[in-house]
Amino acid sequence: MNYSQLYNTIQAYAEDAEQLFLANIPVFVQQAETRIYNSVQIPALRRNVTGTATAGNKYLSLPDDYLATYSFAVIGNDGAYYYLLNKDVNFLREAYPTSGEVGMPRYYSLFGSQYGNTNELGYLMAPTPDQNYTVEMHYFYYPPTIIQGQITSFSNTTPGNTYTNGVYQNVPLTGGTGVSATATIIVQSQQVYSCELSFGGNFYVVGDVLSCDELGTSGSGFTVTVGGISNSTGTSWLGDNYDPVLFYGAMREAMLFQKQEQDLISYYEQKFQEALMQLNRLGTGLERGDAYRDGQARIGQVNP
Repeated sequence: MNYSQLYNTIQAYAEDAEQLFLANIPVFVQQAETRIYNSVQIPALRRNVTGTATAGNKYLSLPDDYLATYSFAVIGNDGAYYYLLNKDVNFLREAYPTSGEVGMPRYYSLFGSQYGNTNELGYLMAPTPDQNYTVEMHYFYYPPTIIQGQITSFSNTTPGNTYTNGVYQNVPLTGGTGVSATATIIVQSQQVYSCELSFGGNFYVVGDVLSCDELGTSGSGFTVTVGGISNSTGTSWLGDNYDPVLFYGAMREAMLFQKQEQDLISYYEQKFQEALMQLNRLGTGLERGDAYRDGQARIGQVNP
């Protein structure tokens, strides 16, 4: 199931074509994805990266899509892999209290947000690296959302003129091939001074030229060009391999949005949990074993 099919199916099951409902379908889908990816460890969503631990620097930034660690290793001068133990920050501080204690790192811990990106985590290593080391990390990551054509950035902006000065929040953007994008727009000297994306909507393409109709009582000429989008194909691992969990998760969010009766909300929650159990059987069960070690999957014989 791709995003267009998922979008149309949600609309059909909910029997709601109101613009406000349609504008929130990508929200329902993203909420469902977040619940799923934090409930099941799917081996297909494991990523491997290498980097460099710099001599004298005990901190290491993590990838922006990082969610959880599977393993973290330092590659020694002999080419061997030395896997670090995960410890609490307090353990590292007490075991290696001074900055002069250097060597090949043996321990690591999650250490709050990165200085340059407060939304992402970083590692603290101990002891402090005594030289540059190649490090390798296997980690669980947030894959790209299935939502097709969600705006991630703007490129060219034409400021227009004679607009009413002020700060306009969550302004609906019009035009282009997609729908539901909003932005926070600041007007100074009767021109658009900045246009900051609030919500990326769906079904846009790079190069779409957007505008808006809600910047006071006058003004014209403002446009902004879509510079980047997420997922131009509208496909994802979940959509390709196990779409029921994504559909029922999104429908549960849609029912909450519509303020439906509790029995209907409970129905979709139950269907979501059933689908989640089946996905968990695949992700943390079948994909982590094989017939050679575990024997073939089979149903036990039922005695008459």
